[in-house]
Amino acid sequence: MDRDKDLDSEQLDPKLLEITADIRSLANNYQGDNIALLAILRALEEVHGDIRDELFQASLPDTRQKLYDFLKDIEEKANHPFLQYP
Repeated sequence: MDRDKDLDSEQLDPKLLEITADIRSLANNYQGDNIALLAILRALEEVHGDIRDELFQASLPDTRQKLYDFLKDIEEKANHPFLQYP
């Protein structure tokens, strides 16, 4: 990953923390309501799939060397997401 993308990630972290806190708060509001919690989980799963299928996969490097560099970079940072493939 290049330095500009690392800077973008630093700016993204506070937004992700805020969104994560909002999701946790929402889930806590429905503690004990299995139907509502299931709806939250389904919404998160749908967003995860959309990002993976429509944005992430299209952003992957298009050559072996670039893919190797990308994988090496995320492995070194231990910053890889769990990606479930259909």
